[in-house]
Amino acid sequence: MQEPLFWMNSPNRPGVFARLLTPLAVVAGRLTKRRLAQGPWHRIGVPVICVGNINIGGTGKTPTVIALAMRLKDMGYSPHVVSRGYGGSLEGPVRVRERTHKAAQVGDEPLLISAFCETWVSKDRHAGALEAQKAGADVILLDDGFQNPTLAKDLSIVVVDAVSGFGNGMVFPAGGLRETPKDGLARADIVLVIGHPKARNQFVALWPDVGMLPVVHAELKPLDTGMEWKGHKFLAFAGIGRPEKFFATLRGLGADLIQTEALSDHQPLTRRLLNRMEADAFFNGAQMVTTEKDATRVPEDFKLKVLTLPVRLQLEDWAPIDDALAGVGLIPKSA
Repeated sequence: MQEPLFWMNSPNRPGVFARLLTPLAVVAGRLTKRRLAQGPWHRIGVPVICVGNINIGGTGKTPTVIALAMRLKDMGYSPHVVSRGYGGSLEGPVRVRERTHKAAQVGDEPLLISAFCETWVSKDRHAGALEAQKAGADVILLDDGFQNPTLAKDLSIVVVDAVSGFGNGMVFPAGGLRETPKDGLARADIVLVIGHPKARNQFVALWPDVGMLPVVHAELKPLDTGMEWKGHKFLAFAGIGRPEKFFATLRGLGADLIQTEALSDHQPLTRRLLNRMEADAFFNGAQMVTTEKDATRVPEDFKLKVLTLPVRLQLEDWAPIDDALAGVGLIPKSA
């Protein structure tokens, strides 16, 4: 069998175990494709913009949703975010209240996003979008849901972490994808690649099909909070898609990381875990620090013990996204 282009000279070439699981991966990919083809693809009366991914796990969707929400607000719109609320206990549709809800109820990502934009949690995305529309939304931002067929999308943005890319290019369980890149990219309107310039360029070169779509380059940049990171000791913990991104950002600011804790995505921050990390930090003369998303899961009585490093998505050029927004009728409103 001739190997695909992305396997040539690639460290992500599937190993023996992945190849053995290929038949299961093929079946999973076909089932996803069939489910998406069947719909029902409900339409509502306002534009729906999906920020999703092909990968399983985090790629940078949350900062992308926040950046897009702020962009739409600047254009004069009232965007509402609809999210499944991964890890939350509420079925919805529920309007997320930043000061009332807990991450265990609505999920850490919706709770974070709610600080910037009206946000709804709903296992049924169509029902959530309808409630958002009734509440005054004139555009819906779908947080994830790229593989969900219940709600028709007017614009789909696929977010990719430049370093992780599409991994070995195979669907779970042989790889880390929800569907094949070919199938996913066929439904996408824009690919947003997040990472350092070198990694972004390498990813695009490795996956020629990506270049058939408008590609937007972006990077996560830390906000200047006045905190002096250089020369100080920190114990950093993160439960995001790729925790090493957070650790690298801290080191780039000059922080001395005496210990790092790479947690699983959305991992509960139990009292036992927090107390153990607090003790480790104390005995090493270090300060605990985490991400904005993880901070939403820190208990209220523990928050003062943990610093937060906020980051924001910076796009090299908004033009491709602005053009796509205009294509679905979203243009800056006159003052």
